[in-house]
Amino acid sequence: MQNNKTVLSTIAALIIGLVVGYLVWGNTQTPKNTQGAHMMPDGTMMNNDGSDMSSMMMDMNAALRGKTGDAFDQVFLSEMIVHHQGAIDMAELALTDAKHQEIKDLAKAIVSAQTKEISEMKAWQKSWYNQ
Repeated sequence: MQNNKTVLSTIAALIIGLVVGYLVWGNTQTPKNTQGAHMMPDGTMMNNDGSDMSSMMMDMNAALRGKTGDAFDQVFLSEMIVHHQGAIDMAELALTDAKHQEIKDLAKAIVSAQTKEISEMKAWQKSWYNQ
């Protein structure tokens, strides 16, 4: 009986050690500059160093290049909806976490304006392209 308790205690200690080790190792593998990182509506992560925003904007613009007419309009609407949703997500964080009332007021205006614009763009997608 005592031998079974020793074996179970050893197994439990090993499992706890593995879990703690995994958590500690995982934290050391995370880039140091991810404070403020967040998930974009398309599932990608955006960091606070500006490189992801620049890359995202270049990708959005690249998706538009060479397109005209309806092809341009469809991609433009799709990319702008994602872009506006990202701004809304950031603004919602500012509503609860910002220190200065001016930031909160700006965030409230962003949520209001860009929510309305997303609704308009989705209505156009439905009306023009049955999307």
